[in-house]
Amino acid sequence: MEAVFAVLVGLFFAVAIYLMLSGFSIRIMLGIAILGNAVNLLLFTAGRVTREVPPIIAAGADTLGMEAANPLPQALILTAIVISFSFLAFLLVLTYRAYQDLRTDDTGEMRVAEPDERPLPPLGY
Repeated sequence: MEAVFAVLVGLFFAVAIYLMLSGFSIRIMLGIAILGNAVNLLLFTAGRVTREVPPIIAAGADTLGMEAANPLPQALILTAIVISFSFLAFLLVLTYRAYQDLRTDDTGEMRVAEPDERPLPPLGY
């Protein structure tokens, strides 16, 4: 089961990198969302995927058994889901405001600080 999750994590990372290297802000935002999901799945897979034994310390034992899943990555994933959702909502509002002001979502055309009609600075002194 972990091998399937490892391939899926690699696929998620590849798709996320492809989308983030795009020149459009919506694709970049979707790539960031998929990257967050890839990291969450990676943490989940690293914490051992088992359904047979719950992560409860037995009576008289000091530590969790080796056959149980690690509960720490599961708790980290719950926190990461909330943080990535709020970050995605912020990016969505930021992208929408940029589109309202500039009327484009192409990052190549969003060069307000570098307009095309200005002359280049002097190249030599």
